[in-house]
Amino acid sequence: MPRTGVPLPYRTVRVGALALSAAVLAVTATACADENQPKKTDAGEGGGPVVVATTTWEGAFAKAAGAKDVTVLVPPSTHHAPDYDPKPSDLAAVAKADFVLYAPFEPYADKIKEAAGSDAELVQVNLDNDAPKAVREVTRLGGLFGTEVAAEKWTKTFEREYAKLSKDLKSAWPDGRSPAVVSQVFTTWSARMAGARTVGTYGPEPVKASQVAELARKKPAFVLDNAHMSTGTVLPGTGAEQLRIVNYPKDDLELLPVYRDAAAQLKKAMKAE
Repeated sequence: MPRTGVPLPYRTVRVGALALSAAVLAVTATACADENQPKKTDAGEGGGPVVVATTTWEGAFAKAAGAKDVTVLVPPSTHHAPDYDPKPSDLAAVAKADFVLYAPFEPYADKIKEAAGSDAELVQVNLDNDAPKAVREVTRLGGLFGTEVAAEKWTKTFEREYAKLSKDLKSAWPDGRSPAVVSQVFTTWSARMAGARTVGTYGPEPVKASQVAELARKKPAFVLDNAHMSTGTVLPGTGAEQLRIVNYPKDDLELLPVYRDAAAQLKKAMKAE
């Protein structure tokens, strides 16, 4: 018998039991820690977050933030996305998502919320293509998805490209002077990109006759209309050229082409002045 007075076989079993208990506690602690961590992993098919976005606009923000598994409910061909009525298949897709991205002005947001149930995390997205706001939103989504590295990489590329577009547009100012523009409330970002002077805004409701007269007195060179919410010619008979600014990305969910397309329109118009 050992000096401790405890039979050796008993000591061996007891030590083994303690080791097993410690292992179980370690596994349990790890599991608990994992439960407290975000359930999303870095973006990648088969491992990243499953994202459902109501439109290509939210979808493009998600893709820029690093998500790869992104489903868009409203077809890009829909002229006015807020008028879309979700189908049962759309709501079924929502129920399987990790994240559901929507905008508060979309009238079907309540249906989306109800379909999401308690599993999907509902994320309200600030849909604004103003460059600093877009960067903040992509960064925020990257944090939610656990894809911060991808979001940061996109941001650097975007800021570099945006700076080039802005510089190019400013070099095209008529007579070297910043042009005066009237913008629909959701297209003011394009005026800022061009360094234009926004002398008035309108929308989203139809422009009233009194408002037309007020805006016309500002003598803008251009009207930056919202292609998705157009109410026709805003300042007829004033000589102001109306441009059709697109906010929603195409079905490739790429945000940068939206800025490039707007810049191409603005540059062509300013050079023609």
